[in-house]
Parts: sequence; C-alpha cells; structure tokens
Amino acid sequence: MIIASPRDFRRAAQQRLPRFLFDYVDGGALDEVTLKANETDLSKILLRQRVLHAMDKVDLSTTLLGQDLALPITLGPVGLSGMLARRGEVQAAQAAAKARIPYTLSTVSVCPLAEIAAASSQPIWFQLYVLKDRGFMADALARAAALGVTTLVFTVDMPTPGSRYRDPHSGMSGPWAGTRRLVQAMLHPRWALDVGLLGRPHDLGNISVYRGQSTGLADYIGWLGANFDPSIGWQDLDWIRQTWQGQILIKGILDPDDARDAVSFGADGIVVSNHGGRQLDGTLSTAAAMPGIVEAVGKSIPVLADSGIRSGVDVLRFLALGADAVMLGRAYAYALAAGGEAGVSRLLALFEAEMRTNMTLMGVKKLADLGPHCLVQPSQGK
Repeated sequence: MIIASPRDFRRAAQQRLPRFLFDYVDGGALDEVTLKANETDLSKILLRQRVLHAMDKVDLSTTLLGQDLALPITLGPVGLSGMLARRGEVQAAQAAAKARIPYTLSTVSVCPLAEIAAASSQPIWFQLYVLKDRGFMADALARAAALGVTTLVFTVDMPTPGSRYRDPHSGMSGPWAGTRRLVQAMLHPRWALDVGLLGRPHDLGNISVYRGQSTGLADYIGWLGANFDPSIGWQDLDWIRQTWQGQILIKGILDPDDARDAVSFGADGIVVSNHGGRQLDGTLSTAAAMPGIVEAVGKSIPVLADSGIRSGVDVLRFLALGADAVMLGRAYAYALAAGGEAGVSRLLALFEAEMRTNMTLMGVKKLADLGPHCLVQPSQGK
C-alpha cells in the first residue's frame, strides 16, 4: 500500500501483524475512552496562521538533557517491539540514531540491553518500572550503566497493569491463547517468516538475562502481574536516585501536584503521560493535562509529553502547549511493524516535513518561539 502520511502506517501494520499483536499495540484500557480522548483533544487545539514573516529558514533542532537533537522527538518505550519486526528494538534504535534523536528501550523488550547498545551508534535511554523484585531492578540499572545508557525513564503510572479487554478477545491472553496465536501467525505468512521464524529468540530479553532462563510470551502476562508493585512510593525513587548516577525522567505524570513532587524529588525531567490510555480509563487526556503541569513546574525542568501523537502537527501542538519535546509510542510502533527500520525512518521524515511546513505557515522560525501565543484562543476567529 502507498504510505503518504503518518496515519497510513496504522493500516499497513494492521494488514501485516497477527491480530493479537496489532490489538496489543492499538488497544487501551477498559472502554478506551481515554485512548480516544488523547487524539480527539489534541486535534481540537488550533494553531495560529501568520503571514509575511520572511520564512526562508526553519530550524527544528533542539537540546534536551544535554543532548543535541535534530528534532524535538524521542522514541518512547514500547513493550514487545521485537515482535513487530525482526529484532524490532534494534531496528527502531538504528532509525533513531540515523535521525539523531533518542531511543528508549522498554523493560519488557524482546531484545536485551546489550544487543541494543551494540547495534546503536549513539547512547540509548532505558525505561524501568518499580518492581517487587528489587534484585532485577538493581541488576538492570548496573547493566544499563555499564552499557553507557545516559538516561533512565522511570515509569510510575503502572503500579498494577490496567485491564485491556481486547487481549482476551485477540488471543494475547485468555482461553486457548497459544493455539489462537499460532493460527493467526499462519494466516500472516510474511510476519511468520520474518519475525516468527527469523526473529527468534522470542522472550523478554532483559528479564531472561537476569533469570538465567527464557521468559517467553506465554510468561509475559503472569510475570507482569506478579511483579508490579502497588506499594510504590517516592521512597522507592530515593533508592533509584542513590543507585543510578545518570539522568532520570519520571514518566506518567498527569497531575500538577505530582509534577511538583517530581521537581522536589530532583528529577531531571518529566513525561506528561497517561500511558497512551492503557492504564486508567476515564482520566484526562495528556493534552488536557498539559497546561496545569506546565504552570506548576515552569522552566525548572524539561517537560516531555506523549499519548495521542500521530503527526508532526501534533508535535507542534504539544510544543505550543509548553512541552520541550515529545515521546512517540504507537505512531512509530505502527511504522516499525509496517516497514522495520525503513518504516520508522520514513515516519520521522514525514513528521519533519509536516513540522517544517506548518511552522512556515505559522510564521515560526525556531522551536523556542513556540508557545501558547501560537494557539488560537477561544475568543479568536469569531
């Protein structure tokens, strides 16, 4: 199929992936109200068109956490990315390095940290949850430091996994799940060969390294349920801060008071996120939460945003709301499933083109000039 826009990758991914994997990426918690609101609320934010501003040059570069980026974009952690394309985390990391933006490896990746670090031409970021098995956490932090990871993305909005109703229907979990997944794989022969056969081993690489034995997809749901820790508190992050010497981003902030707590804790930055609508259904969209959080933290630390971003225009919307950069999730997961590294590179090129075109039409030459004044206010346009 023809890929002409970032949204085309979703349909291409749906055609290529077995249903259990597509629905795993595409779905959200419960009735998926928040998942839909993430996109809908963001799309309602209107950009101001300005004219005759001599827009011969537009600069999309920025600096984030001491790292020079070609775009104000990072690739966020997406669990099981290695099931979307052959050694998918490696391909995504390589696309990010070529685009000169950060890549974040998920705790529950297929490829282990060492494989990604060896394949990437730039340092990577690593995402970690608070887990009951503190030995795993200590081991993961030590391995990350030894492999040159610069930034820890600490995800705090998952003390318990959200209920995702699509999973038992799709075969990701539920009765006869293994058999249903096998049948679906047989109905998608390109994926079955490229990923199912040639993309092995299919296990949770970081967890398998720690356990000394394979932790496969069949163990995935059970391991998550047994190890997420609802007793998580700021004291747990104090232990992380003492253990980890690099930078820490706190991911999963949706309330101004929590944002203030993150600043008091000493976080190097925060990610405003509702986990893509995969956790608490019926809560605020990220776009709706942004103004209050930006007001709460000011310019004290960098603020990133994720959830609902499907285009370069969406990136500009978040930057105008006060974000310093964004973190992509589903958008690049679809592209990875559709075309591997080349798909992710194509997606980023489309994002860049949209941003450059729209900044030109907005009369904005550089990212630092974006802000609430670039948005159409309720009283305008009447």
